Amino acid sequence: MLIPQDEIAKQFNFMQAVARLNEGKEKYATVKTYGCQQNEADSERLAGMLVKMGYILTENEQASDLILVNTCAVREHAELKALSITGQYKHLKEKNRDLLIGMCGCMVSQEHRKEDVKNKYPYVDFVFGTSMLYKFPEILYTKIRSGKRQFCLDDSEGNIAEGLPVARESRFKAWVSIMYGCNNFCTYCIVPYVRGRERSREPDAILEEVRLLVKDGVKEITLLGQNVNSYGKDLPSPVSFAELLDRICALEGDFTVRFMTSHPKDATKELIDVMAENQKIAKAFHLPLQSGSDRILSLMNRHYTAEHYLGLVDYMRKKMPDIALTSDIIVGFPGETEEDFQKTLEVLGKAEYDNIYSFIYSRRVGTPAASMPDQIPPEVSRERFARLIDRQMEISNRKNKDYTGTLLRVLVEGRSKTDETKLTGRSEKNRLVHFEGDDALIGTYADVLITKTETFALFGELKKN
Repeated sequence: MLIPQDEIAKQFNFMQAVARLNEGKEKYATVKTYGCQQNEADSERLAGMLVKMGYILTENEQASDLILVNTCAVREHAELKALSITGQYKHLKEKNRDLLIGMCGCMVSQEHRKEDVKNKYPYVDFVFGTSMLYKFPEILYTKIRSGKRQFCLDDSEGNIAEGLPVARESRFKAWVSIMYGCNNFCTYCIVPYVRGRERSREPDAILEEVRLLVKDGVKEITLLGQNVNSYGKDLPSPVSFAELLDRICALEGDFTVRFMTSHPKDATKELIDVMAENQKIAKAFHLPLQSGSDRILSLMNRHYTAEHYLGLVDYMRKKMPDIALTSDIIVGFPGETEEDFQKTLEVLGKAEYDNIYSFIYSRRVGTPAASMPDQIPPEVSRERFARLIDRQMEISNRKNKDYTGTLLRVLVEGRSKTDETKLTGRSEKNRLVHFEGDDALIGTYADVLITKTETFALFGELKKN
C-alpha cells in the first residue's frame, strides 16, 4: 500500500514538533544496524528523520540522547547480537534517565520477540515494526510527550512510503530500494512474515531517485529487493526488472548499477541479456543457490533444480565470459544427508563462484523448517560448513591469482581498516583492492595495477596519468 502524501506530511509535522522540543539543545542520536542491505537502507531513512528532528548523528552511544537498534531476524545469531547490545544499554540508561532507547526492524516484528522486549527489557522506550518505519516521528513524539512506552506493530502486508528524508552514509554509494517484502515463503525464512508480501515501487519514483543521486555525484547505485527479479509484477501496469534496468541505464551520467538479491526461479534470459548489453551494469551477479540437492531444494520450497540453476550460470558465462558470480549456501538444513551435501559441493565446483556467503541453518520460530524432523546435529553442520569453506577458498584464491598483472578500475571508498597507509576500494566485479594513494581519490574511480593477491583481497599500484 502506498502511504498517502497527507500522511507523509503529517510525519513531517511530527518531525518539526520534535525539532522544536530539541531547539537550543545539542541532542545526539545513534542508529545501530544489524542485518541485510535493506536494513541499512532503512537505517539511512531513520537517520534522515532524526536529523530533521534536530538530532546530531554519532556512533558514540555513551554520548547519545537517543539510541535506535534496527534489528534482523534472518538468523538467530543476528537476533542475539541485537538483544545483547540492547542489554548493555541498560547501564547507560541507569546513568542517564533521559536517554531514549528504541528497537525496530525485523526481529521485533515477531510477536514472541516483541513480548521478550516488553517484559525483559523495561528500559526500552519504544518499539516499531518494519511496516511502521514511516511513523517513527509520531512514535517518538508520543513517547516524549506522554512518557509512556510505545509498542507499534501491526499485521498489515507492509507499506511503501515515498518522500522520507535520507541521511546516506556515503556520498558516492547509495542503496535504492525498488521493492519490499517477499512472496516466496522458503521454508527456512522468516522474511515474508516480518516484511510482508511483495510491493513494488513505481518505476518513475525509482528513476527520479536515481537521477537525483547521480546529479549529486553518486557513482555506484545498488538496487535492493528480497527478490528483485519479481519487481513490477504487482504494479497496475507491470514492468519487468529487466525493463527497469534498461530505463535506469538510459539516464545520463557516469555511474555503475548493481542489484541484489535475485531468486533463480525468476532470473530470466532477458535480464541476463540486458546486463550483457549495458555498460553501466556491473558484471557481477549474486544468485543464491542454498543447496545443490534437488531433494533439499524441494524441502526448502525453492522451485528450481540444480540443473536449472547451472543452466542460468552457463547462459551468463556465454553472454559475459568474465562475469563474477557469488552465492548464498545453507549447510545443515533439516534432513540434509552427506549425499545431499556432496551434491552442493558438486554445484560449487561447476559454478566456480568468485565468493560465497555460507551459513549454518538457523532454526526460525514460525517457519515450516523449524518443525521438520531430522534436525542436523550442530557438530555435523559445523564439519560440513568447514569443508564447504575450504573448497570455496581454493576456488577464490585461484580466481584472484588470475588478476595479477591486470589493470582494474576501482571505486575508491576510503582508508583500509587494517592498514591506514593504504586506500581501499572495489572493482566492477566487487573485488576488494588495496593500494597507496592520496585521500583526494576517495569517492572517485582510480586505475590500479594488481601486483599481489590473497583469497579475499587484491593489492596493487595506482596508475599515474
